[in-house]
Amino acid sequence: MKTKLFTALLLGSSVLGAAGTAHAQDVTLNIESWRNDDLAIWQEKLIPAFEAKNPGIKVVFSPSAPTEYDAALGAKLQAGSAGDLITCRPFDKSLDLYNKKNLADLTTLPGMENFSDVAKAAWTTDDGKANFCVPMASVIHGFIYNKDAFDKLGIKVPQTRDEFFAALDKIKADGTYVPMAMGTKDLWEAATMGYQNIGPNYWKGEEGRLALIKGEQKLTDADWVAPYAELAKWKPYLGDGFEAQTYPDSQNLFTLGRAAIYPSGSWEISVFNTQAQFKMGAFPPPVEKAGDTCYISDHNDIGMGLNAASKNADAAKKFLTWVASPEFATIYANALPGFFSLNSSPVKMEDPLAQEFVSWREKCKPTIRSTYQILSRGTPNLENETWVESANVINGTDTPEAAAKKLQDGLDAWYKPAK
Repeated sequence: MKTKLFTALLLGSSVLGAAGTAHAQDVTLNIESWRNDDLAIWQEKLIPAFEAKNPGIKVVFSPSAPTEYDAALGAKLQAGSAGDLITCRPFDKSLDLYNKKNLADLTTLPGMENFSDVAKAAWTTDDGKANFCVPMASVIHGFIYNKDAFDKLGIKVPQTRDEFFAALDKIKADGTYVPMAMGTKDLWEAATMGYQNIGPNYWKGEEGRLALIKGEQKLTDADWVAPYAELAKWKPYLGDGFEAQTYPDSQNLFTLGRAAIYPSGSWEISVFNTQAQFKMGAFPPPVEKAGDTCYISDHNDIGMGLNAASKNADAAKKFLTWVASPEFATIYANALPGFFSLNSSPVKMEDPLAQEFVSWREKCKPTIRSTYQILSRGTPNLENETWVESANVINGTDTPEAAAKKLQDGLDAWYKPAK
C-alpha cells in the first residue's frame, strides 16, 4: 500500500513538474503600436494564425493612441518597460531609435530577402548597410471617384492631365457635385493629397527624389515647380470655403456623395467602404500625354522591429520572420484593404478598390514621398514647410515659383548634400 502511494505521489509530482516546465517555457511577446484601429485584426486574425503554428509563444497587441505613441514609446524604452516588438514609423523616427540602440539590427533575419531595396528603404541606414524593421505595408496615392457621378455625367476615367481638367470642367458646369473634395485648413492635406500625389509624374519618381538628396536637383528646378503650377489650377474646383475645410470635412463631403473626386490615397478604403452609399473607383495621377511613363507614390507606411532590450529575442525573431512571410502579407493586406504588402510575393486583393490601386504597380514606377528621407531632419523642416507652401499655392497667396524658392532657401539653410 505504501509502495503504491509513494508511486502515485511520484507520478503526481512528475506530472506537476512537467506542467510547470511547459508553463515556464511559454513566452509572451508584447507589440507596441500606434494603430489602435487594428486591434481586432490582430486579435482575431493575425495572432491566432501565428500562435497556431508556434505553440508556446503568446502574442499580445498593445496599441497606444496615435498622437501619444512616440512619446509613450520613448518613455517606455527609457524605463525598460517597452514591448518586445516595436511597430515602426517610416524613416527618421525609427532610424533615430536604431541609432540610440533601441532597435536591433535585422539585416540577416530570415525573411528579409522577401523585400526589395525600395521596400526596405524606410528602415535602412543612410549607408544602406543595415535594416532595422521588417516592412509591413505601404499606401498608394491616387484619386478616388464616385462612379455613379461619372456615369451620370458621362465622364470617362481621365488618363491625361487634359482629360482630368476636362472632367473637372464638366462636373463644375453641371453643378450637382463639388468637382474635388479637398481643403487647405489642415495644411498637410494640400501636400499629401496634392503635391506628393501628382508630383512624381513631374520629377520622375525615384530619379528626381534621389537627385534632390544628392544635390543634383533643386526644388526651384522646373520639374519641382510644375506640380505647384498644376495645384494652383485646382482652386476653382474645390468648392466654396475650401480654405476653412478640414480633412474630416473633405472625407464627409465625398462619402456623403456631394463631391465627385477625392484626391487622396488607399488608406481611405476601409473607412469609405463603410460610409459611402455609391460605387467607387480609383485612377492614378494623370500623365501629360498618353503613353508617358507613370509614377506613383507607393509610400512605405509601417514596419515592425525588435526591441534591442527584449528578453525574448529568439521568440520575437520567430514572429518577425512570420511577419516577413507571404502568409502574413495575405492576411494583413486583405484584413486592412488599402495598406498593401511590401512583400515581393504578389498578394491578390479581395477588395476591388484596393485591387485597383495595387494594380498600378504593374504599369507605373513606384517612389516614396520626396520629403521623408533625410531632407526633413533640419530646421526649417522640409515636410512641414511643404504643407504650408502647398496650401499657400492652392489658396493663391504664393505663386508656384515663390513657394519653390522658400522651400529651397529653407533647405539650403541647413542641408549640405554629401558629395
